[in-house]
Amino acid sequence: MGALRIIFLVVSLLAAGSVVSAHNITAILSQFPEYSEFNSYLSQTKLSDEINSRETITVLVLNNGVVSSLAAKHPLSVVKSVLSLHILLDYYDNKKLHAISDGTTLSTTLYQTTGNSPGNVGFVNITDLKGGKVGFGSAVSGSKLDSSYTKSVKQIPYNISVLEINAPIIAPGILTAPAPSADVNITGLLEKAGCKTFVKLITDTGVLKVFQTAAEKGLTVFAPNDEAFKAAGVPDLSKLSNAELVALLQYHALATYTPKGSLKTTKDPISTLATNGAGKYDLTVETAGDSVTLDSGFSTSRVASTVLDSTPLCIFTVDNVLLPTELFGKSPSPAPSLSPETSPASSPAPAALSPEPAAAPSPFLSPPAPPTSSPTAGPAPSDGPTADSQNSNASNAVDSVKAPSVVHATFTVLVLIMSYVML
Repeated sequence: MGALRIIFLVVSLLAAGSVVSAHNITAILSQFPEYSEFNSYLSQTKLSDEINSRETITVLVLNNGVVSSLAAKHPLSVVKSVLSLHILLDYYDNKKLHAISDGTTLSTTLYQTTGNSPGNVGFVNITDLKGGKVGFGSAVSGSKLDSSYTKSVKQIPYNISVLEINAPIIAPGILTAPAPSADVNITGLLEKAGCKTFVKLITDTGVLKVFQTAAEKGLTVFAPNDEAFKAAGVPDLSKLSNAELVALLQYHALATYTPKGSLKTTKDPISTLATNGAGKYDLTVETAGDSVTLDSGFSTSRVASTVLDSTPLCIFTVDNVLLPTELFGKSPSPAPSLSPETSPASSPAPAALSPEPAAAPSPFLSPPAPPTSSPTAGPAPSDGPTADSQNSNASNAVDSVKAPSVVHATFTVLVLIMSYVML
């Protein structure tokens, strides 16, 4: 009986652990046709990926008529900025809205994380008004509460909440931001971001023209900063053929608009501008919270900062030069640790790495040394909006939740208690 009880407990714990999965805002909103326009723009701007990559979020949705009116007057880049103000980095439901301490609060939005929001532009003012109403507006001083909470749409406590408001939240200056154009000054932006070496290389090799052409339909650039080219282990680029250098530089760009939120949800290897029939030239993505690391198979590099994120162009700086395996071979296995009696001077020199001849544009006689490690990188009044309860029993089949650790732990404890009672 004791053995059976232990087995039952183990199975119960495994079952509890299997509850964890990710929510999907696109699937959630697909159940509500009145928000199809809002849902479409979340996908077009890749904001849906950013929402899905976060564990605690509130989305303030607008109906089709409101979104269509906004999109008809402004370019996609401005629509993205406005919608970013409607994504709160906290969980709010009907009950919490009407229980705000002191009646008003400021909430951080996704727009605040873009780096384009000075002062309080990236914050939203939420105020519990009289008569059961809740107002929303920009947190910038002097802004009006032009938007009102109308109803609760969907909640998965305390992971994601979808609430409807009747008008868009507009921060000062957000509607007049210039839209990116095909002739955006890529080199100027990169030089200002401390990537002058990269600018010289893409200009001298003609890769800049490739970037400018690709930017018309979608482009993401990972530009190593100047210090990255000086780091130990970076190969002597003067020894590369022109074709190899071009491949290396094109390896630092994607032919799609891929903001950080999309990178965080990427599971499969991604192709680069260097991808061709001779080699994959792909990258894999590793995430830890908001940190994103790119892995070439030979080297890794952290996405350090966002220089520009404006549909359809995205430019990042990275800490290290990305070295594709097609040019530099596989990443070497870690060397065995030295015993106290063995000095570094007496250790035999490691064998030189050989590139993959089938994939490389041309062979190397002596591949570069492996790079060093990356740098350190109150319940609502009766006349208030619809309560959450009307949606709380909706099916979660298409919008499974990544349960918070508290809920997960509580569930586990309950399973353990029930097992002892039953057995």
